[in-house]
Amino acid sequence: MVVNELRIGLVGKPNVGKSTFFSAATQAQVDIANYPFCTIDPNVGVAFVEARLSCPCKQLRERLEQDGRLEETQVEDPRKGSLCQPRTGSCIAHRRFVPVALVDVAGLVPGASEGRGRGNAFLSDLANSDALIQVVDAAGSTDLEGQFLGGASNSEQAIASLHEEITFLHEELDAWIAGILNEGWSRGVRRVQAEGDKGLASFIHERLSGLGATASSVNQALHEFQQSTTVSVQPWEWDASVLRHLAQVLRQSLFPIAYAANKFDIAPPGVLSSFQDIALEPCMADMELALRRATSAGMIDYQPGDTSFALLNDASLSEPQEKALNHMMKKIMDAGGTGVARLLDRVLFDQLERIVVYPVQDETHWVDGEGKVLPDAFVVPSSIQAKALAYHVHTDLGDGFIRGVDGKTRRVVGAEHELSDGDVLKIHAKS
Repeated sequence: MVVNELRIGLVGKPNVGKSTFFSAATQAQVDIANYPFCTIDPNVGVAFVEARLSCPCKQLRERLEQDGRLEETQVEDPRKGSLCQPRTGSCIAHRRFVPVALVDVAGLVPGASEGRGRGNAFLSDLANSDALIQVVDAAGSTDLEGQFLGGASNSEQAIASLHEEITFLHEELDAWIAGILNEGWSRGVRRVQAEGDKGLASFIHERLSGLGATASSVNQALHEFQQSTTVSVQPWEWDASVLRHLAQVLRQSLFPIAYAANKFDIAPPGVLSSFQDIALEPCMADMELALRRATSAGMIDYQPGDTSFALLNDASLSEPQEKALNHMMKKIMDAGGTGVARLLDRVLFDQLERIVVYPVQDETHWVDGEGKVLPDAFVVPSSIQAKALAYHVHTDLGDGFIRGVDGKTRRVVGAEHELSDGDVLKIHAKS
């Protein structure tokens, strides 16, 4: 399965816990240290996000049990009833986890668009990201350069620090995009003089195609720009402030941003409630990492996104380990989880509007050519059509597409049939 089609970039100043968030989400081994630019080259890994709907293997099991072809799930079943055989990811108790690429880049510092820190190399690392998660320091324990301030901050200081963090990322991205537009602006305005608004859209699309801009996204951004500005002069007379505003509107289209309010467990009370217009997700990345490592070590039963966990009876825990786990239990129960899985879910399924579908080779038994049950779960755009899904599976299937069969209803569907979340589809194609 291809997992690198969609990428989520992790950004933010140094020492806010980006690498910890990355490691917790991907279980990748990365350097985690308390100094700026611990991460120099971008780390790329695969995070596994729980599909919002139960795996179709739940429906398959129910059907087989009703037909008397399968016994009910036994208490000792380690997969708690799941029948599928994921090629990538996992499924326990019909909770299917699907892959998405996560990119952790070096800590951003003010002035990156002018070459400070890793400068434009940092910004280029983000160019192919479909969305960004800005990890911010909810505890207000670091300055804008990522240096530790020492001592606890109060609510007022933490709120001011968060505002500063969020604003400076926006400003750096805006300056970066404005710089790209500026480089060829004289050529661009000649096209505007010759072709009008169409020439402006074409020029911007050309300049920003390396950042993932599409003709549609540029046209939408230009419409929003025209609605939000009162500029009365022609584009060839625009000054730097107008171009900066245009860059801001384009940034909002190119880089949707979600916010991980990390270190929430040590943040002053009431910090997040001050942000009414920005959805800050309370996060405890270090706790998520500790819980996942405790799970791997056989100490606890925990799945990403859970709001509690169970100590395993056969786990031999020392007194400090038991004390630490009890402390974490209280924290995640109070907060409703660590926030890491919840944020990834929101970005993938709400911001990016993705769904999960299951292509199979047999619409009756939901298996592939080797007899594996529901081995593939594809993360695809909402309302994707059947033929487009065929291309996601393999180019030859798309080129030779004849029809599809809905695995749940057994209904034959055509190339333009729109798929829904959780659909199972058999694709018929010319060989």
